[in-house]
Amino acid sequence: MHILFLTNEYPYKNEAHGGIGTFIKFLAEQLIENNIKISVLGVYNIQEDETYKLNKIDVYRLKISKWKFAKFYDHKIRILKCIKEIHKKKQIDIIEGSELNFAFFPYKSSYKKVIRLHGGHHFFASEEQRKVNNWKAYQEKISFKKADNFVAVSNYVGYKTKRLLKNNFTYTTIYNSIDLRPFYKSSYNKEHLYKLLFVGTVCYKKGIDSLIDAIPIIKKKYPNVVLEIIGRDWVDNNGNSYTGLLKKRIKDIDKHNIKFTGSIPYKDIPRRLEEAQLCVYPSISESFGLTLIEGMAMGKAIIASNIKPFNEIVGNSNSVLFFKPNSKEDISEKVVHLFSDHKKRLELIEKSRKHILECFDSDSILEDNISFYKSILR
Repeated sequence: MHILFLTNEYPYKNEAHGGIGTFIKFLAEQLIENNIKISVLGVYNIQEDETYKLNKIDVYRLKISKWKFAKFYDHKIRILKCIKEIHKKKQIDIIEGSELNFAFFPYKSSYKKVIRLHGGHHFFASEEQRKVNNWKAYQEKISFKKADNFVAVSNYVGYKTKRLLKNNFTYTTIYNSIDLRPFYKSSYNKEHLYKLLFVGTVCYKKGIDSLIDAIPIIKKKYPNVVLEIIGRDWVDNNGNSYTGLLKKRIKDIDKHNIKFTGSIPYKDIPRRLEEAQLCVYPSISESFGLTLIEGMAMGKAIIASNIKPFNEIVGNSNSVLFFKPNSKEDISEKVVHLFSDHKKRLELIEKSRKHILECFDSDSILEDNISFYKSILR
């Protein structure tokens, strides 16, 4: 079996990368160990096309188009050409991509086209209550019509996407496989008193603005509270930095309580998690919640927004203290509560790691993926 992953987020060497890149890398390396050939193809902000082998995986990185207009068309032509060349070397059985990836693919192909739903344009536009971009919406609808099979990373993202697209496709839910090996049981002695930690992309949907707004309220009870924000910055099409936007809303009196660290190597994340007394995940929209799982795998006390994907994945574990999304008052109340209640914090710590180790066994999730791939080829 030969599977090609279409993604623009596959990590390059030790570069920082987001949740989808982390997931694909781990799954691809697991599949390789099970004698399944893996290739990865995507468009990146690089000057020249490059091809290399990383951990037995063939990686093809295409340079971003220099066209002033219709870059998508240039990308489409070069992607399909590269797929044809890869297919000649070793027959491709399955191409897996995101919600928009197959918009410009042929309807019929010798390989199966699989969409893994991590949350597409319709989904996040609805979750964030913003207008749908007509061009992206069109691409997504066409992409779903051309795909052969579908995997959802949560029941919620599958159900809601199906409803929004008014498309009666059938999907299989398989939770993201997670490499738990780097995430050890953290030591209480390494915690920094009154330190909060957020890990994730610094963008609107992560709800960081509400977390920042909660700091002045928390300071009334705990003046030494420190919030560290770790993650890559989100820059819009006009070059505006979301981190820059957030910094503008912080008053001078609160600046020493809030630290923007930016991206760090993935291997350093566990140590930074260990240093936090509380990990906070204030997202207003998610399809899964990889960074939340990583925090729990470290055995940290976790507070998170009460959104449906988080509830679906860990809501029955009683190991997370939930708050209302977009509520600085509720965030501050939960933080103060856990800073004050040592017993409750220890209770969450004991339950969180245990739940993740029991429910996110990577071998079991891998078998689900392999079974799915085999089933669509039969």
